[in-house]
Amino acid sequence: MAERTGQIIFTLALVTGLLTGCTKAGESREIGESRRAGPTTTSGPVTPSARATPSTQVIPFELYTHCGIDEARVGSTYYEAVTPLSDGSGNPPDGWGNPTQRGTMTVKSTTEAVFTDDAGHEVKFRARPGATSFKRICA
Repeated sequence: MAERTGQIIFTLALVTGLLTGCTKAGESREIGESRRAGPTTTSGPVTPSARATPSTQVIPFELYTHCGIDEARVGSTYYEAVTPLSDGSGNPPDGWGNPTQRGTMTVKSTTEAVFTDDAGHEVKFRARPGATSFKRICA
């Protein structure tokens, strides 16, 4: 009987793992969201509750930095950096991860967001009203 109960618990744990999917710890993604993105994007954790709203939200965020820091997407809102950052050759500046930098995005309003990380970086973003894609795709 105890062996059978153990088998049932193991099977339930396995099924639960399969149903929740394979993501990194603390990471989730909207259905249909792709990691392929523009110059800088929400290549990381974005949940339906992370969409830009009038109330301040702080969410884990993986900023795409490969071609410099210029754009980001939170939910369905596209943002552009108030002051884009680059090394002058289309790469992130010294001290930034490449191709991504993990941190948090604070959505302050429907038009303003701020990325910060443990390295002390801070980038302010403003929404691009009506945008449905990135201005350019990083090659």
